[in-house]
Amino acid sequence: MVYNRIMDIKMDLHTHTVASGHHTLDTLTRLAERASKLGIEYLGITDHAPKMNGSASESYFRNLRYCDKVLYGVKMLYSVELNILNEKGEIDLPLDILEGLDYCIAGLHKQPFKPKSEEENTIALLNAMKNPYVFGICHPDDPLFRIDVKKVVDGAKQTGTALELSAVGISPDGYRGYGISRLVEMLLLCKQKGVYVYLGSDSHGSEKVGDFKNSKKILDLVNFPKELIVNANPELFFELIKTKRNRK
Repeated sequence: MVYNRIMDIKMDLHTHTVASGHHTLDTLTRLAERASKLGIEYLGITDHAPKMNGSASESYFRNLRYCDKVLYGVKMLYSVELNILNEKGEIDLPLDILEGLDYCIAGLHKQPFKPKSEEENTIALLNAMKNPYVFGICHPDDPLFRIDVKKVVDGAKQTGTALELSAVGISPDGYRGYGISRLVEMLLLCKQKGVYVYLGSDSHGSEKVGDFKNSKKILDLVNFPKELIVNANPELFFELIKTKRNRK
């Protein structure tokens, strides 16, 4: 079955609250309220991990397990946007915290990881994918970090890691700069090799929660198959997490 514009997206798996320390004062309650109005069933809260300036401490992530599981009728998922710290793929939260989160995404950010060569950036992503708690790699199309897209897609296939279609990267007013060439290349390879992708609004606050209109246009452009889009199938999402964690 091929993706189409009216497909129901049930999940937003990349959002930020005031705990991320920048761009918003909205609490997770505000985000949940917005998601409810949009008919989103599952909302993933992925605040920045501690190595991002001004972000949350370890204790914040350790205590997420005690937060409400349902808000405004929306099923809440408590996650983290981890920072990849080096070419070894090390990340900035300890194992006991990762075990208590619903899932984790990880990415390259210029504060903890200064952009390096294409080879070095690629190796860092590939090693991070080997972590059984890293469900997905966020914004792999970030123009700050040159990567070998084919190697990244192959690594995702080998490790059972999902790759993000970030709404920010394809928004004309996005803060990473507009461009789709790397993303199109990635999606075509994912389609060819059977690699899962997930949609993330990367909304800092409630304003852009569930805003996937530009993401849908790109998916239509490459005729991307619905069965490889995690957000359309929560059961698939949870099964992928379980399968990857069982690899450890």
